[in-house]
Amino acid sequence: MREFRADDWQEYKMDYGSPHKELEPLDQEVAIVDAALKHLVEAGILPHTDYPKDKMLAHRSAVAESFEIPWTAISPRQQRLIYAINAIIQPRHMIAAGVFCGNTFISNAGAAVGPGACYEAHHLIGVEIDPDEAERAERNVRRLDPTGVARVVAADAVDVVRDFGDEIHLLYLDADGTDHRGKGIYYDILQEAYHKMPSGGVVLAHNSVNSAEALASYLEWVRDPANMSASVNVILDGEGLEVSAK
Repeated sequence: MREFRADDWQEYKMDYGSPHKELEPLDQEVAIVDAALKHLVEAGILPHTDYPKDKMLAHRSAVAESFEIPWTAISPRQQRLIYAINAIIQPRHMIAAGVFCGNTFISNAGAAVGPGACYEAHHLIGVEIDPDEAERAERNVRRLDPTGVARVVAADAVDVVRDFGDEIHLLYLDADGTDHRGKGIYYDILQEAYHKMPSGGVVLAHNSVNSAEALASYLEWVRDPANMSASVNVILDGEGLEVSAK
């Protein structure tokens, strides 16, 4: 298993009920995420480490001002990492599965819409199976993106990915199956997306640390070089993010 591990990942604690709370000096956050990005370049997953740090902060401010977020496990480090990966990859088509109130979705989509935009995308789709949360997420996203390029649908992510009629350049996984599969549903979603992903397509799987047991089959599959060209467990906090490239 290949991994990047921040030295203080166990001490760096997210306050779930305070989504915008600063947890460390900004320069320290930037340095740790930059080191993670460099590791992803060395693994062959990313082409470079450059992303617009000023636009990332503009995105963060806009989310803080306009989003209704009851709670979130996405730490500032994780928010920056997800934004940066999208800004670097610049996926024309991105699907995020399990977006709750939309915070995780916009961490991805914010590289293409709103004040953090640094490229143009075609379809950015957030999927949330709970209709009430999907509605809230869509309201949140509309405040930041009036264009409709980024949108949230109430549906099962397995169905959305299966029915998507184009390439999937980036897939974000944070869903929780309503049946016995739980986080194991990541594997099912990826299997539907895999043949629609071009070479170099990227998959981000949240909870690679705290849900590692539930994700065992998924992690074994993406870490097999017969399936993905590279996969790195990026451990910035207690949640973790597995970053894999086809």
